[in-house]
Amino acid sequence: MRSSQVVLAAVIAVGLAACGSTPPPRPVAPVVPVVSTAQMAESNLSPASASLVSGRLALVPDARGVHITGVIGGLQPLQVAGFHVHERGDCSAVDASSAGAHFNPAGQPHGRNSAGAHHAGDMDNLRADAQGRVNVDIRLPAVTLGGGAATDIAGRALIVHANADDYRSQPAGNAGARIACGVIRVVR
Repeated sequence: MRSSQVVLAAVIAVGLAACGSTPPPRPVAPVVPVVSTAQMAESNLSPASASLVSGRLALVPDARGVHITGVIGGLQPLQVAGFHVHERGDCSAVDASSAGAHFNPAGQPHGRNSAGAHHAGDMDNLRADAQGRVNVDIRLPAVTLGGGAATDIAGRALIVHANADDYRSQPAGNAGARIACGVIRVVR
């Protein structure tokens, strides 16, 4: 082979290699986060399943989701209780079963809010003090308050369960009876 043929073969090889390379990535549209439209909501928890548990909670959107604060009372001293957002804002059944299952718009398995895959409505357990009261201060990430998005918790129910959530059992963490229920209502 003459040197001009070797050079031509090298140019063709480089050209063919370039044709087989991965094209540059296409620009991706920026993800626009869904934002809350309500400035505040409240939930007045009433007893369910013949319990004495009740409370009043305030819900305020923040940069990561919704911040829930307030007080729940009527629990047993030092009781650990499951706490979740449920799919329907209906507390009419005596056992609060009318609130439906855990709020789970993404179809995730049940789990712990602070680690791994979980329902959007899964929260860490409540821990009562020696008087059976809980000062609630929880941040629920990746949910919104108002606006009607799939992640919107306005109009849904907050449920306190009789037992601790084990964060493993499907579909609801084996947290037992529903002992308090309150609808999340936007404050106007």
